[in-house]
Amino acid sequence: MRNLLLYISIAFLSLPVASQAREEGLIVSGKYENTPFAVFAKDIEQQADVVFMYHPLMVDSIMVTAIVNNEPLDRALARIFKPYHLHFYINSNKQVIVTEGYEIQARLPINFFDRSHMAMSPVEGEVVDFLQAEEKKVILQNTLENTLIEVGSKSKIIDGQFVNLAGHIRDSKTGEPLIGAMMYIDNPRIGVATDQFGYYSINLPQGRLSLLLKCIGYKDTKRPLMLYSQGKLDLEMIEDVIPLKEVIIESEKDVNIAGMQMGVERLDAQSMKKVPPVLGEVDVLRVALTLPGVQSVGEGANGINVRGGNADQNLMLLNDATVYNPTHLFGFFSAFNPDVIKSVELHKGGIPAEFGGRISSVFEVQTKEGNNKNFVGSGGISPVTARLAFEGPIVKNKASYIVGGRSTYSDWILNRIPNDAINNSTASFYDLYARISYDINEKNTLYASGYYSHDKFGFNSDTIYSYTNQNVSLQWKHIFNNKLYGVFTGVYSGYTYHVKSEKNEVNAFDMDYAIKNINGKIDFSYFPNSRHKVDFGISSIYYGLEPGSMLPAGINSLILPKILENEQGLESAIYLGDKYDFSPRFSVYIGLRYSIYNYLGPKSVNQYAENAPITEATQTGEKNYSKNQVIETYHGPELRLSARYSLNDDTSLKLSYNKMRQYIHMLSNTTSISPTDTWKLSDSYFKPQIGDQVSLGLYRNFKNNTIEGSVEAYYKTIANLLDFKSGAQLVLNEQLETDIIGGQGNAYGVEFLLRKKTGKLNGWLSYTYSKSLIRIESDFADEEINNGAYYPTNYDKPHAVNLLANWKFSRRLSVSTVMSYSSGRPITYPIAKYNYNGTERLHYSERNQYRIPDYFRLDLSLNIEGNHKVKKLNHSSWTLAVYNLTGRDNAYSVYFVSQNGKVKGYQLSIFAEAIPTITYNFRF
Repeated sequence: MRNLLLYISIAFLSLPVASQAREEGLIVSGKYENTPFAVFAKDIEQQADVVFMYHPLMVDSIMVTAIVNNEPLDRALARIFKPYHLHFYINSNKQVIVTEGYEIQARLPINFFDRSHMAMSPVEGEVVDFLQAEEKKVILQNTLENTLIEVGSKSKIIDGQFVNLAGHIRDSKTGEPLIGAMMYIDNPRIGVATDQFGYYSINLPQGRLSLLLKCIGYKDTKRPLMLYSQGKLDLEMIEDVIPLKEVIIESEKDVNIAGMQMGVERLDAQSMKKVPPVLGEVDVLRVALTLPGVQSVGEGANGINVRGGNADQNLMLLNDATVYNPTHLFGFFSAFNPDVIKSVELHKGGIPAEFGGRISSVFEVQTKEGNNKNFVGSGGISPVTARLAFEGPIVKNKASYIVGGRSTYSDWILNRIPNDAINNSTASFYDLYARISYDINEKNTLYASGYYSHDKFGFNSDTIYSYTNQNVSLQWKHIFNNKLYGVFTGVYSGYTYHVKSEKNEVNAFDMDYAIKNINGKIDFSYFPNSRHKVDFGISSIYYGLEPGSMLPAGINSLILPKILENEQGLESAIYLGDKYDFSPRFSVYIGLRYSIYNYLGPKSVNQYAENAPITEATQTGEKNYSKNQVIETYHGPELRLSARYSLNDDTSLKLSYNKMRQYIHMLSNTTSISPTDTWKLSDSYFKPQIGDQVSLGLYRNFKNNTIEGSVEAYYKTIANLLDFKSGAQLVLNEQLETDIIGGQGNAYGVEFLLRKKTGKLNGWLSYTYSKSLIRIESDFADEEINNGAYYPTNYDKPHAVNLLANWKFSRRLSVSTVMSYSSGRPITYPIAKYNYNGTERLHYSERNQYRIPDYFRLDLSLNIEGNHKVKKLNHSSWTLAVYNLTGRDNAYSVYFVSQNGKVKGYQLSIFAEAIPTITYNFRF
């Protein structure tokens, strides 16, 4: 009762003061014509004896044009601020506090102290009473931080008991689930992060609580909660466009310091946009290349190399569907449309048990679910490409869609170049993406997505290369109760390439290759309590492989038809992962995955003589297997261990170990992935690759959590790592086992990362020292490389430094730069020549004994935003970028040609000059 009287007294005593501040002398006049906001505010301050409080970046682009004649200050400001979506509040100290996008709630709601009004709408600012157990309620107003939320049944409250609260956290404008949003209470300190579906489940003590919500890019939020018993609560957060002060990112602190996983990098759409675009396109793979431990063999290279692993050892996922070729036009563009991407996670170490099938990394791309509130769109136009995406509700707040597409019109440009060889060439691509999300009810959600991409390339009407990615994904998420939900997934993934040559009709041919997989899996997540999470599930993948065919193209072609036998295999797995927080400082994750793989008929398997090298000369015959007959079986456990110990609030140590098995291999005798590279299933001669990696990391945050630092060291061994014999023929080879050899791989390194996420200057600096080695030894000299000694892999680049910096001059103007340096990759040189039977021959060095020159590149981009008026037909921006600003002639490869009896070396560069581009981006 005394507290109630105190609140009433304070409210009544403050009313006269506030009223006096609003009525005495707050009359203003003036004529303003394109007047900067700061000048306008200064004039009003002098007239009305007030003080404006605002963030300079919030108003730096606002020019005030208005006429004010003896008008009350509040009325004048409301009229002038309206087009710019600005709000203000004049307090009792005559301070005018200016905000953008939301209003300051300064008054208690009507009948605030009257319990009879507790069930009124939260929009009206009243207390909300959630007395129906298990009933889901959605709080839409992020600013009503004094609104009390009551969840559960009063009859079930027991002092000191913990009960479960679960639900989703979403974006207030789009309805998109927020990944990695943190919800916690301070006393006792209990917290949880949302998963990829924006779902959380947390055990909290019954009674009055203060929920704290934090998410990168969103306004920190407090929610008074009265928790009576178990219940569900969905919350929404408002995007934080321009904070009034630099934000201290506590949510990311929990991930970096208190998070269990190590070797994981998370990127969102905003982070990716800070990297200068290449040929007008924001490229998610190029952003990943600025991170420690991630490299490529050079410009225009397909795929990435992670911690000394081959490019085929990365599991590329788009909404759980495998993408076999993640690039367009031989690596110049990413296959992922930036306008539909929601987030990217790259797992380099400590990989959870739910993932399998690759031994180096998991590159997981999650797309947007679609705006379930309003129709919106975005796109961009550059000199080479154009893109467009739009999304909106099918049923408001229940079902949504998103559709996106990209295409290049480079053919149109090539056809207008006055050069016969060039205007007879072709280079084009396009991709299409669509997704539908449907909330059937509070327990069931359906997702359906599809992706299709096509590339075509040819030079001077000669050989035409074309390749296609296809993905379809269906998911059903079912919430059994607050503590358990499951996701049932069905996926189809396919990749095909076609090569056609008709210029010489005698040698004209058509060549085809295809791989597909059909994947079914069930994943469960169980939350026994706030300190304990268990993930478990099963999966099965069917692989269908068409290794290739070559047919004559035209009646005059002398090409002999050749069709290789199809292959098929079945990979299945069961897994269990258990994460437990023993204390706020110490956490452990133990995971076990058991996989089994069967190589299936029909198939004719070559047989070779025992105790002899595998060559064409030692083949003794074939063994035939019938349809679906098991030819070979491989299986084994895959252990995953992680531990985290926090030395203090800003420092932690992490340790991880993981064993992975890979039953599918990509065969290539080129340095980079090319469209004609072939995938090969494990069989009697190609054993699964097995990777073991241990890593140790130290993580430290500085300056009140605004700067993150980390050091990670790793050591990895790989069994059955494949390499090719000199002169190997990999395309349409019926006896691949005679040209490919398995060996032992070792990789080790240390990675440094310093990242600043706030303020006008932000970005990161990374350095990696690494080695990647392979050894091919055998009892037979024909099957050894480099005399059985270790030699560098094709992608071994010991030193790599990357700097990404973004400087925000104002709300409308920012500059980004990327500086990249790395050691040159290994190469085998001819070191001598000799005459043999009247013919000059070359003698080559040991495999990968030398290196091409070091790589250095500097990129720069200028981003110019349009004005920030809210009510516009569309919002736009311009990006001016220069790729390879210094014009450095970086070597992609070095090759040798014999001319007139002399061997000459040549250096191939992809971008030997600075490449400027301009891109117009828009959203509506």
